[in-house]
Amino acid sequence: MIELRPSIERGHADHGWLDTWHTFSFNRYYDPAHMGFRALRVINEDYVSPGKGFGEHPHDNMEILTVVVSGAIEHRDSMGNGEVLRPGEVQYMSAGTGIRHSEFNPSKEEPLHLLQIWLLPNEEDVQPDYAQKEFSFEKRQDKLLLVASKDGRNGSIKINSDAELYVSSLATAKHVDHKLGFRHAWVQLIHGELDINGAKLSAGDGVSISDTATVRIEALKDADFLFFDLD
Repeated sequence: MIELRPSIERGHADHGWLDTWHTFSFNRYYDPAHMGFRALRVINEDYVSPGKGFGEHPHDNMEILTVVVSGAIEHRDSMGNGEVLRPGEVQYMSAGTGIRHSEFNPSKEEPLHLLQIWLLPNEEDVQPDYAQKEFSFEKRQDKLLLVASKDGRNGSIKINSDAELYVSSLATAKHVDHKLGFRHAWVQLIHGELDINGAKLSAGDGVSISDTATVRIEALKDADFLFFDLD
């Protein structure tokens, strides 16, 4: 079973400095039909103006992953971490018992385009954790590259959630297959066009997949996307 979540139907808010799109209910956007999918609770696609960002704010009991599409984001948190995240890198923050952090676009000229993902944790009230790691575009070309998993295998970031996040860049007419078995999947398309088991996706679209043994993803145009394997 495949269900398309068209880009234009996502929640949207334009705050001037922040243009944001919500795949699932978030903040003032509430849609009882789209509260998340399996452990996947939030996919926000944000466009942040130069020099702007999110002031210090708290989180707890949520697994948070950030992927920068273009530009850069400067992260600081109450654990003492302070790093700049750029395209080709993935940032992980396990909020656990509680953490405060801020996120800003450090550039005075270049806008920031990012996706932030929230996953429900396997275990609540754990010690907060943080990681940032590079996953080069060369390694994700025409394949699914594992970047986060519950067991940290193959060099991926170990997370406290029964979920796997893959990144991929597919050239036109190339395809990848993923054996899903009895699990579920979500695909979020960033750029390009995809065919997923017959469903056509354009930039910003998402799709949930269940009761499907194997997922075939083919690029109709050069495509960058996220693939979630979920319990």
